Amino acid sequence: DGSHLYTTENDYETGRGRIGVWDVATGYTRIDEWGSGGIGPHDIKRLPNTDVLVVANGGIDTHPDSGRTKLNIPTMKPNLSYVRNDAVIEAVELPPRMHKNSIRHLAISKDGHVAFGMQWQGDGVPPSLVGQHRRGEDVVLMQATPNQMRDMQGYVGSITFTDDASEIAVTSPRGGKVQYFDVRTGVISHTQTLPDVCGIAAASEGFMLTSGTGVLSFLTESGPERSLRVPVNWDNHLIPV
Repeated sequence: DGSHLYTTENDYETGRGRIGVWDVATGYTRIDEWGSGGIGPHDIKRLPNTDVLVVANGGIDTHPDSGRTKLNIPTMKPNLSYVRNDAVIEAVELPPRMHKNSIRHLAISKDGHVAFGMQWQGDGVPPSLVGQHRRGEDVVLMQATPNQMRDMQGYVGSITFTDDASEIAVTSPRGGKVQYFDVRTGVISHTQTLPDVCGIAAASEGFMLTSGTGVLSFLTESGPERSLRVPVNWDNHLIPV
């Protein structure tokens, strides 16, 4: 209902993730903080028509004294946590062989289907960089060939569903690629190239994309329908309002 703002935070002394709770009516006054259910929370979204928050706990421990150094790569455990009123009501982890895949970005369909994009902290080609989850079920990892995985350079920057939730689209600014996955089959359907692409959001019959090179583009399955370049460097994310 717009009465509260929730933010992902880190308690650096304990190494645990937190969720800040802010009251909008009193000028964004901090009124509480909850556990995020993991380490290194990054993205957070509300499941439609509920008070349940889903949190992408990336699993990476950092501390200001060490700059951006990742302190726990050998033991990191990313997860998705579902939180309501300071209680973790469900949490799911990746298979053990993928514990170095940091869950970073979330997309939520209108019926509460969760998609997530990951960033690989291990060696070699990651087994997958995209997953999906429904409450009460197991995580489903999306499938692509080793070459398609290699194209993303281990890095998903943004993720979104199509309006009808039949496809998941993810971007990689490092790889300059947009990959599309069929939700029903869990398999990659096609790929497009756009240098330094990251921001993506669903639009009618396609997607809007932004690039660090200043490109703003509307894409359909057949390719770019229209695009323009402006004298700015778009950052990572694009959000429909």
